[in-house]
Amino acid sequence: MSYINPDALVETDWLAAHLSDPKVKVLDASFHLPGTGRDAETEFENRHIPGAALFDIEDVRDRDIPLPHMLPSAEQFAAQMSTLGISSGDMVVVYDVHGIQTAPRAWWTFRAFGHDKVAVLNGGLPKWVAENRPLSDDIIDRDRGEFRAEAEPSLIRDVGQMLANQETREALVVDARPAGRFEGVDPEPRSGLRSGRMPGSVNLPTNQLIDPTTKTFLPAADIRTVLSNAGVANPNQAIITSCGSGVAACVVSLGLYLIGNETVPVYDGSWSEWGARDDTPVEV
Repeated sequence: MSYINPDALVETDWLAAHLSDPKVKVLDASFHLPGTGRDAETEFENRHIPGAALFDIEDVRDRDIPLPHMLPSAEQFAAQMSTLGISSGDMVVVYDVHGIQTAPRAWWTFRAFGHDKVAVLNGGLPKWVAENRPLSDDIIDRDRGEFRAEAEPSLIRDVGQMLANQETREALVVDARPAGRFEGVDPEPRSGLRSGRMPGSVNLPTNQLIDPTTKTFLPAADIRTVLSNAGVANPNQAIITSCGSGVAACVVSLGLYLIGNETVPVYDGSWSEWGARDDTPVEV
């Protein structure tokens, strides 16, 4: 793979060998878009990697903000992770039912609160199942952990910072939504949003970074090629990722982290915020 930062991924062999390690905590961070008819909690209850707990993206959020799953406060995140039995010294492994699609949101969230001992299961549940590894429907009750959290501002961007970046263009905005939504020809899955994109942004749908057969991340050289084709000539330049609601963007941030750009912030509000306002420029 030749990743500069391979620590952000763990392979299924490694996880299978460490499932009984009390310092390794596994989280299912699956999430489904509105209108899909799927429920992550129900699917988790029916089958998950043994010993895993559910990292509910819809629950790990700021409940005072109407936007979808915005980052909670450090205090709330620490309390919720402690309730899940996670302590600051633990190694956290996150996965999702898609392969690699929503688990990177959990990976980024942990890092955004200062916890770097976190990795995504490469290939996620599809690869685990394809290899006939064990599954469970047991819901565990872990002992309470002692998790400490402190926000890392370098990994987070808000709308004010994004508007300022429109003036300076110091950072390239990489939008991870599907091409039709980026171009403004397909509707947004959430109502009340304008169609289009941020002026000056480039488009990199997340499926371009993932092997369609194995559901694993592409090798480093292929990631660089995909980035270049999308308009990211220098993957180490200042970059901000965005998407529909701050989930898919984390896949791109993870891809950039793997090849050496360790500080790629996510615009947490993403298009759910940008497309709903009347003071944010939009082009189609």
